[in-house]
Amino acid sequence: MQRRALVILILLVLSFVLIAFLRLIAGTDQWGVSDDSYINALRFRRVWTGSLVGSSLAIAGVLLQSLLRNPLAAPDLMGLSAGAGFAVTLTMFITGTALSVGGASIPALIGAVTVLALVYTLSKRQGIIDPVTMILIGVIVSVILGAATMLVAAQMPDRGFGTSRWMMGHLREDLNTTHLFASSIAILIVLILAVVRSRSYDAGALPNDEAASVGLNIKRVRLEQLLGAGILTTISIILAGPIGFVGLVCPHIVRVLIGPRHNTLLIASTILGASMVVGADVVTRAVETDAGRIPIGVLTALIGGPAFLVLLLKQRTSQSLS
Repeated sequence: MQRRALVILILLVLSFVLIAFLRLIAGTDQWGVSDDSYINALRFRRVWTGSLVGSSLAIAGVLLQSLLRNPLAAPDLMGLSAGAGFAVTLTMFITGTALSVGGASIPALIGAVTVLALVYTLSKRQGIIDPVTMILIGVIVSVILGAATMLVAAQMPDRGFGTSRWMMGHLREDLNTTHLFASSIAILIVLILAVVRSRSYDAGALPNDEAASVGLNIKRVRLEQLLGAGILTTISIILAGPIGFVGLVCPHIVRVLIGPRHNTLLIASTILGASMVVGADVVTRAVETDAGRIPIGVLTALIGGPAFLVLLLKQRTSQSLS
């Protein structure tokens, strides 16, 4: 590992520790360690949950961008979050009850993977992924599924109030340590497997014929990335609902800081994603409104939206120059 990359990783870890500490002492009326053990435990679970959500989205962003060879790919922009959200909402409508963490996992996974496979297939032109077509199809699918989700939610007894709040992105507070441990293990397994396969991902950035010439099984690598991104997006949806732009912004920032090598890219993006979501949760605690907490998904969209626009314009400019 290069010295610059090591220094950046250390700084990212220190930043996360600071942000996590701020969340542990963040209170409604005053900041500090509470005398109530229940409040301290609740704050710790929110740090844990936010870390899992941010890291899963960031890793999924790296996998999708490697899979599609496009720095603009992300779980929310590719329709994965919308697909998982629609599947969960539809299941709640059919069953007539709110879903538990376990009950939401299967429909969320099916929705995410189905949408990703659809976008991936429709984006091919003569067997080759067209980046512009991919982005357009992903955005269109997201819009359609978002509208379909609100339509289904409007048919529910509460007229979709609970679902609409969930679609804004909130860290769930009904999670126990079993849910968090299971999610942590799943994310860790995907991350370890991805780091182990990082050299294959580096080779996958080459044209298909060159990648095949060095012995890379392109179809296998793409399938691994597809399933990994689907699993991670599902975890984030279950734990917090749709939270946008984390999977887009974090890998891009890391590439600027330490380069495109996937071993360091995956690890640094994991840390940065956790910091971004936990940091957003600190802001939601610090800024109170008459309607309650600001949804985390709103904050990440306010940050990631302009970043996505800059990336899109930058890519278009580079394509026109080439």
